[in-house]
Amino acid sequence: MLESYYTVKIEGSEEITIQKSRFIGYIRRCETEEAAQAFIQEIKKKHHDANHNCSAYMIGENDLIQKANDDGEPSGTAGVPMLEVLKKKGLKDTAVVVTRYFGGTKLGAGGLIRAYSTTTSAAIRATGVVKRQLMQEMRVTVDYKLLGKLENTLRNSNYLLKEIKYLENVEFIIYVKSGQEESFSQWIIDLTSDQAKIEQGDRSYMEKDVPDE
Repeated sequence: MLESYYTVKIEGSEEITIQKSRFIGYIRRCETEEAAQAFIQEIKKKHHDANHNCSAYMIGENDLIQKANDDGEPSGTAGVPMLEVLKKKGLKDTAVVVTRYFGGTKLGAGGLIRAYSTTTSAAIRATGVVKRQLMQEMRVTVDYKLLGKLENTLRNSNYLLKEIKYLENVEFIIYVKSGQEESFSQWIIDLTSDQAKIEQGDRSYMEKDVPDE
C-alpha cells in the first residue's frame, strides 16, 4: 500500500463551450479498470446523441493501467491529452470522460488538444482533489492518573486523537502516519515513563482536501 497519493473526490463534472461546441467533462474515482469501463459506458449511454464521448483513466498504485480513447476524434487529439492531464496532476485511480456536442466550427488538431485538456482540468477543479494518507491506528492504555497529562499532550501534538474510551483503564485511540509507529511508541514510553500498554490496530486511508492551485 502506498503511504500517500493523490486522487479526485468521488465524482463531479463541468461544462465549457469552445467555438460553439459543448464540452462536458465527467470525473470519477475508480479503483479498478472494470469500474472505469462501467463509468465510461454510463456516460456514453447518458449522452448517446453526442458526437464524441472521449475517455482516459489511470488505475493502480504504480499507474500500471493507463488507457485513452479518442472516440472518433482525430488520433491523439482527445484521449491522450486527457490522460496527460491526469499524469501531470499525479492523480491515481481516476477516470475522465469528455462529451462533445459539435457546434459547427472545426477546431483543428491543436484546438482539439487544448479543448479536451482544458475541459479535463476544469472538471478536476470542479470535483476537487484529495490526498489520501495511510494511517496506522495505535491503542494506548494507561491508568487514570495519566489521563489529563496524556490527553492534553496528544491534543497539542501532530498525532490524531480519534477517541478516548473510559473503561477499567483509559484507552486512547490515535492515528499516526504509516512508518511513524516506532517513533510514536517511543514518544509514549518517554511521556508515560513506560507505564502505557501500546498496541497496533488496523491501517486505513484518511483523506484531506488539496487546495486548488
